[in-house]
Parts: sequence; structure tokens; C-alpha cells
Amino acid sequence: MPQLSADEIDAYLDRIGAPGPLKPDIDTLNMLHRAHVTTVPFENLSIHLPGEEISLDLSALMDKVVARRRGGFCYELNGLFAALLESVGFGVERLSARTYSATRETFTDRPLDHLALRVTDAAGGVWLADVGFGKHSALPLRYAERGRQRDPFGVFQIVEGADGLLDVLLDGSPAYRVDPRALALADFEMGRWWQITSPDSLFRQLLMCSLPTPDGRVTLNGRKLITTDADGRRERVLKDDAAVLAAYRDLFGIALDIVPRLA
Repeated sequence: MPQLSADEIDAYLDRIGAPGPLKPDIDTLNMLHRAHVTTVPFENLSIHLPGEEISLDLSALMDKVVARRRGGFCYELNGLFAALLESVGFGVERLSARTYSATRETFTDRPLDHLALRVTDAAGGVWLADVGFGKHSALPLRYAERGRQRDPFGVFQIVEGADGLLDVLLDGSPAYRVDPRALALADFEMGRWWQITSPDSLFRQLLMCSLPTPDGRVTLNGRKLITTDADGRRERVLKDDAAVLAAYRDLFGIALDIVPRLA
């Protein structure tokens, strides 16, 4: 995979508010992972904005996430984060995962539904990193650990499944099922195409933008603003386009000229 230049790394660190210098150790990985998760929104707005493309090309990802200070979904966010980690000196493998549907009570039958990362640090530690799943861990998970792992965003567990697959649980509920065989980012082009074109894709059916907060999460689904914190969950419908654009700007740092709309 192409690596980022020194100037691109500096711009990336500025985007996520992370300090340098960087080393391929677990302290750096923890810092970068948490900084990314808490500053770069999980969002699918490009699908619903006229003229916006979703590309896995590294320069396009840098332009969107770093230069234009946007977010994205798994192929974009984990794809770009992998390039940053490799540029620092980490070993990174891209893994396919099937997400779990609580409604259907089963994992999807699409093998490239999600992209997660297996990261190896300079000391040989191996970690499951994921900055592109929406609601997931603040810090990387110990890949070989099968007990419960406490994280600021919940209790996670990696469980052995059939055929060598691994189930990732959040607070006892399945999140996704990982295939441990390493792939290239280009292998996820089919998943990217399906997510942005298929009428069965949730990304086609919903408008979503979400970001953790210090004590919860803020999410904008269409015009519905959902806030969770220590006081519970609150919902309200934003009254007009001006309010929606202001929410994207003030809550997620996303500056838009027009409001995205479902096709």
C-alpha cells in the first residue's frame, strides 16, 4: 500500500488533534485510535449528496477526511487509518467482517460487509483496531484475548467461532464476525459498490452521522437529532434546513452547502 508523506501525516494528526512524534508502539496506537474515533464522524452523507463520489484511492480519502474534514464509513475510515499506521511503522492487515443485524438476529450473508484492521506493534503485540464501525471501542482490542476487555465505550469480547471465524461482542451482544484471512483494500471494492448502489443497503435507506461525546454519543439521522449522555437518551426533530446544516457544522465539524436528502 502507498504510504503517507511526512506532510500528509502532519495534516492527518492536525485533523484528529493528535500529537507527534509517533512510534509503532501500543501507546501511540491507543492515542491515534481514540483521537480518530472521537473526532472523525461515522457518516454516509456522500451517498446522498449530488456529485460526491466515494473512492478508496488514498489521495481521495486524504482529501475527504483530512482536507475537507469529513467522515465516512468503514472502507474509507479504516482504509485511511491503515495507511497512517503503516506510515508510522505498524504492521496492518485488512480483515473482512459480516455485521450482525439485531432485527434479523443473524449475521449478514455478505462477506465484505465491513472492514476491520489487525495491527501488529513493534513489540509484537497484535490488536483489533476499528475506527469505522460507528459504535465500537475507543481503544484497540487485544486480538488474542478471549476474555472480556473493558473499554471506555463498553465491555468487548472476541469469541472463537466455527471455521476459525471470530465474533466480536459489545456488552454481550454480537457486533460483527471477522474472517482472519488478510485481504487488500482493493478487495473491498465490491463491498463499497454494493453499499452505495444496492436498494437493500442501509446506507442507501438512511442518512446517518454519528460521533462519540465525552459522556455519550450524538447522532443525526435525517432531521432527527439523538443525544445520549449521563442523563439518558433524548430525541428531537430539527425544524428546517438551516438547523440541519448548523447541526452538521457545530456537532460534527462538517461544513455543507446543501442538506443531503434520501434519493
